[in-house]
Amino acid sequence: MENTVANSGNAARYAQVKISINPGLASAFKAMCAKSDVSMASVLTKFMSDYCLAGTGQKPPPEYVTRRQRRATVSGLLKQLGAVKSAEERYMDKIPPNLQGSVLYDNAEQAVSLMEDAINALDSVYQ
Repeated sequence: MENTVANSGNAARYAQVKISINPGLASAFKAMCAKSDVSMASVLTKFMSDYCLAGTGQKPPPEYVTRRQRRATVSGLLKQLGAVKSAEERYMDKIPPNLQGSVLYDNAEQAVSLMEDAINALDSVYQ
């Protein structure tokens, strides 16, 4: 009975796709998926998603599978965040003294502080 309930839930969320391919290719694909510790369905789903995106001219989102990829991405984000923080600080420096207690100044000051905290937190994790 449980299996029927689970299958009815899957039927609402998934469509089944049946393909016929060379048995040798099917066997090699199954073995490669097992060796890579990924499901065949996940590999085929990713392929179909990438294929459909390519048809629209869009690129698939990055996967960040390896630590190196994640570190490189975070490094780039840290550079961008540092640049935005510097721009916000320059903006604050240009605010006249009579407006330094204003909401605009306080918001800029808070933004700089939050960006600095984010930079420090990410930097400590991804050194």
